[in-house]
Amino acid sequence: MKQGIHPDYHEVVFMDSATGYKFLSGSTKTSEETVEWEDGKTYPLIRVEISSDSHPFYTGKQKFTQADGRVDRFNKKYGFTN
Repeated sequence: MKQGIHPDYHEVVFMDSATGYKFLSGSTKTSEETVEWEDGKTYPLIRVEISSDSHPFYTGKQKFTQADGRVDRFNKKYGFTN
């Protein structure tokens, strides 16, 4: 590896914003926010929107989005029927 061109690789804690699940991993990302981990050390905290704890592929729970289109949603919202 060429010296001086790569970002610093260190340990950080990732936290799933949806479930609060935390895990320690190596990353080049950093954060001003920190958290104390189970080993008593303080690590940067990176908040993520989805992880294996909340992703439907891993949990087996699928969220279904609304299948009808814009016109149907408008009609439902304003009480129009066909």
